[in-house]
Amino acid sequence: MSTFYYNSPQEEYDAIVVGTGVSGGWAAKELCENGLKTLVLERGRMVKHVEDYPTANLDPWDMPNGGAASREVKERKYKQARTGYTVRGDSEHFFVDDIKHPYNEDRRFDWMRGYHVGGRSLMWGRQSYRMGDVDFEANLKDGIAVDWPIRYDEIKPWYDKVETFIGVSGVNLGLPVLPDGKFLPPMDLNCVEDHFKSTIEGKFDDRTITIGRVAHITQGTKEGQGRGPCQYRNRCIRGCPFGAYFSSNSSTLPTAEATGNMTLRPNSIVHEVIYDAESGKATGVRVIDAETKETIEFKAKVIFLCASAIASASILLQSKSERFPDGMGNDSGELGHNLMDHHFRVGASGKFDGFHDKYYKGRRPNGVYIPRFRNLGGDTDQKDFIRGYGYQGGASRGDWSESIRELSYGKELKEAILKPGDWSMGMTAFGETLPDHSNRMYLDYDKKDEWGLPTVTFDADFGENEMAMRKDMKEQAAEMLEAAGFKDISTYDSIGGMGLGIHEMGTARMGRDPKTSVLNKYNQIHTVPNVYVTDGAFMTSSACHNPSLGYMAFTARAANHAAEELKKMNL
Repeated sequence: MSTFYYNSPQEEYDAIVVGTGVSGGWAAKELCENGLKTLVLERGRMVKHVEDYPTANLDPWDMPNGGAASREVKERKYKQARTGYTVRGDSEHFFVDDIKHPYNEDRRFDWMRGYHVGGRSLMWGRQSYRMGDVDFEANLKDGIAVDWPIRYDEIKPWYDKVETFIGVSGVNLGLPVLPDGKFLPPMDLNCVEDHFKSTIEGKFDDRTITIGRVAHITQGTKEGQGRGPCQYRNRCIRGCPFGAYFSSNSSTLPTAEATGNMTLRPNSIVHEVIYDAESGKATGVRVIDAETKETIEFKAKVIFLCASAIASASILLQSKSERFPDGMGNDSGELGHNLMDHHFRVGASGKFDGFHDKYYKGRRPNGVYIPRFRNLGGDTDQKDFIRGYGYQGGASRGDWSESIRELSYGKELKEAILKPGDWSMGMTAFGETLPDHSNRMYLDYDKKDEWGLPTVTFDADFGENEMAMRKDMKEQAAEMLEAAGFKDISTYDSIGGMGLGIHEMGTARMGRDPKTSVLNKYNQIHTVPNVYVTDGAFMTSSACHNPSLGYMAFTARAANHAAEELKKMNL
């Protein structure tokens, strides 16, 4: 993937895309394939597929401390260290240094960012699920926040397109709560997971156990993308040199580049969308070069903000004018509000006495998924909370470290080291978080970063509904493990702060009414129709499962809408 630098303030494009993660990559691909000369701006450094994955093939003994974070790193990056894995030696280089890029907290928020070409598409968990009408209709049904301006049938063709292109493996289940898709062959469950599945589905009429749906190629290759099948190394967070999992770097950005219509400019901090009062439209963006700190303007007919829910809202809040004194498109006062993230880190684990003659091959980068079963009608309705949750987890065998407790160094220890430990299984629930106007991010103009831009302050936390839901999440996990014959079952609940799920959503929500929302059904700002926002900011509610597949589907739909509107001279 090449990099092109054009610094001329007079340089004009058909489209500008801000951000290169899952949304930005898809916007670039679709706009370029529609023939639009497209400038793609990334605030961070260049990362080239394969050659810029420095730890992809390292073993623990190749890294200091076996790859564990040093005490110095933990003390310096104390906010990031709250998550653990973002400061590890094998992946630290892909996560933002929160000292160099500070933010503020009225209430705790763990903001895990990736400032480089590809963004968090390089480090994401790859779990890929569709939202259904149970999600799109939930706000209206419950009288919460505002209604989604779209239903499943409208976005289904775009889910189809995205899944087919990126490669998602999984199983079609025929569940309305988790719509079926265009899947590659699934990864396998191991023997204990198969036992768990057959037992639970036999004892609980409302439960389904399946392998996770993940953006990994499991069979064949992706023609034209140079991507091969998963090697079961489970080193995905380091960057995949095989292109087995979907990332912007291996897939959408090279596809956009191949059209000859893309100009990619890293180290470009977009901080304002320029508004023209006479036309009522945006004319371009203002950029600070991250290295030289030079200010540059680029012009375009259409702007796509795909910088993340927080960063895109920040750009809009900074885009002030006489028409928009509180930020572009903020007539409703909802910009920066309704911040959501899934709540998780609650569940149970247990040990299984059996299948001692069974093992598994490879390091499967996936696990068991249990779709939502609460509040779908019938006996599973709960009176003390609304919405629901799903589980992710898996079974595995312990390793030789268990034998250390024996404090034996003779023949028995040597034999024990060569034997797998007992089977165990853990389950972690991911729950829906309700939109709440009081959960917000805002800008602090008294605390600026090294580029002179205001820093973000978070003021958000989980509410009563989420707390009530967590009790059931823990109880049901333990109940299912017990029903499947597991022993020594233990539960846990370690909620932490919002942001840990890395599923930031909702800061510029979609809606039907400009008085109560920022965007329309096509992801356009109601009052500035040539500005589209297609990252997590547009989410009107959070559903309970990983949202990235939805970001891509909505982005593809919005980009094609923009291309058609430009052809009609409507933008």
